[in-house]
Amino acid sequence: MSDDDMTHSPAGIEPAGTAPSGADQPLTTHSVFGAPCWVSLTSRDLEATEEFYSAVLGWQWRPAKLGEPFRIAQVNGAPVAGIAAVAAMWQMAVAWTPYFAVPDANEAVSRVQERGGTAAVGPISLPPGRAALLADRDGATFGIWEGELFTDWESWRASRPAFIRLHTRDAFDAAIFYGQVFDWASGRPGCCEVQYEGEEVVLRSQGAVVARIESGALGAAPDPSLRPHWQVHFAVEDVAACARAAERQGGSVLAEDGTEAVLRDTDGAQFTVTARRPED
Repeated sequence: MSDDDMTHSPAGIEPAGTAPSGADQPLTTHSVFGAPCWVSLTSRDLEATEEFYSAVLGWQWRPAKLGEPFRIAQVNGAPVAGIAAVAAMWQMAVAWTPYFAVPDANEAVSRVQERGGTAAVGPISLPPGRAALLADRDGATFGIWEGELFTDWESWRASRPAFIRLHTRDAFDAAIFYGQVFDWASGRPGCCEVQYEGEEVVLRSQGAVVARIESGALGAAPDPSLRPHWQVHFAVEDVAACARAAERQGGSVLAEDGTEAVLRDTDGAQFTVTARRPED
């Protein structure tokens, strides 16, 4: 798909605006690369999506620069995630997707394809940046973003409203794939660090845990939740309250314990709420 075929982000990423007068230069993916930089939901019904997540997670909403049918979710005025109600229009899956910062979208897409992954959309131009929607060689979907990060991105990262975990066939094999695509543990200044903790791969950016990778997913499983996929986690104060709210809104609880619950919204998108805790 060419840049001219599509004028909107594949999953609701909102590019940064112009830096305020007198502000420092906008932060870009050239200095923050390889790390998760945004999460976004592709849905079918914008109004129903807003109602569900407002009730379950207490989100407020503001329009996105991309126009209808895009929204930015906020908590206390700080951005949390993007919503794009385009699943039916563009025949895309309803799902939460993490986006990773890259210095060069074309190069990142080439690296993915060279290593057995696929490109579903893009790279497409979204001034002042470019985006693409991809899948790794086990079928887990993720996105990339090249360009300016939104104005208060550092606040988003510091508050850690979202965390991602890859459920995959082989965590160590996946770490090699993503490491080669995103220059993890490459020794480049600012690159993400990779550590192996037991059976899990832990990704850190500037010392903070930003992602985990675990083995055990089944590529041919009838249940999509058992296939390789990136799971988006949102930090909350009360896991049980979120689970009950999801049920009242017509969603479902797939798993629940004292510190975490796996939920499904009314559109079928799966996500996790995790008890807020001190930084790893």
